Amino acid sequence: MAWTHYQKVLALLMVITGSFNTLSVKYADKLTSKGKDGELRHFTHPFMQSAFMFVGEMMCLLVFKLAFCYYNRQANGSVETNALTKGSRDFNPKILAIPALCDTIGTSIMYVGLTMTYASSFQMLRGSVIIFTGILSVAFLERKLGTQKWTGIILVLLGLIIVGFTDFLTMKSEQKGTNSVVTGDLLIICAQVITATQMVIEEKYVAGKDIPALQAVGWEGIFGFIGICLALIPLNYIHAPPPFTDNSQGTLEDSIDALIQISNNGRLFMAIIGIMFSIAFFNFAGISVTKELSATTRMILDSVRTLVIWAISLILGWQIFHYLQLFGFAFLIIGMCLYNDVIIPQLTRKCLCCLSRLLRTRSQSPDEEQIVNTAADDVENP
Repeated sequence: MAWTHYQKVLALLMVITGSFNTLSVKYADKLTSKGKDGELRHFTHPFMQSAFMFVGEMMCLLVFKLAFCYYNRQANGSVETNALTKGSRDFNPKILAIPALCDTIGTSIMYVGLTMTYASSFQMLRGSVIIFTGILSVAFLERKLGTQKWTGIILVLLGLIIVGFTDFLTMKSEQKGTNSVVTGDLLIICAQVITATQMVIEEKYVAGKDIPALQAVGWEGIFGFIGICLALIPLNYIHAPPPFTDNSQGTLEDSIDALIQISNNGRLFMAIIGIMFSIAFFNFAGISVTKELSATTRMILDSVRTLVIWAISLILGWQIFHYLQLFGFAFLIIGMCLYNDVIIPQLTRKCLCCLSRLLRTRSQSPDEEQIVNTAADDVENP
């Protein structure tokens, strides 16, 4: 089935804004600015970055309300057919609170990890969510995973091991801190456990409710922002050593210091604006792709985003190239495709089908021909 123009725009929007978001966060981490003590230091405020991300998501609810009011005044009833507003509004927003809480915790931990490691590794290691989603779906959704899905999980695991090993080799050549990169990679992987929990909860309680994409993102942004604001209170008083913190008071977060650094650096301010708007467009595009196309299509586009981030990181000199990265990336993509039953299984079935048809044409005896015909039917109709 051919994609519509709207679906193509959504796919392109998801790849561009998703890549831009990760690169904006990493760019902000690399910038330096004077803090409240007057000293020049890197912008190491992952929890404040998470708060700004949720502000961006909250803006989606405002856009939805404006679009709904506009189309609701139209005489042709376009509020029910327009892509921005169509869907069911008869739902309790509280069902999005727990997924938003998981998103708050997971995103904050990932942003902490991103301050310590590479942007491309950050994106690749996020593929480990498949491993934990598969395990949790077996435990809580009583789902049975076939050989193909377990094979995909194993390949993803191998890809993650290669990516981690590549980071270890790369940081030696770049003289980056061993503890920093390894800790960052581990934090990103740990965050995927929470993200997998979010996915399982959404599938069990939110799936099937035709919630407009802008409205869903907006409500998750509200709950997430409330959650991160409450978390910032203790985080501003909990002391931690480097590389977990780099601010004047030595705590996990220093909100005032973050705001002063942003006000003292125009490029940093633009990076924060980029984070807010890109995450809003990315989440809207992601949910819309799932609704308009499929979750597997969203996975494929997310893989394309990984490639874009990796390529741009190399071009900008944020990391150096290592050939093992290609193998790690390949294992991750193949594993994701196998787990989601997309591209590779279809190609395999087509190859087997062509082979069986070739054997069918060369069969000499009636008995052999019957056996090959049966095998071909099994391949064509698995």
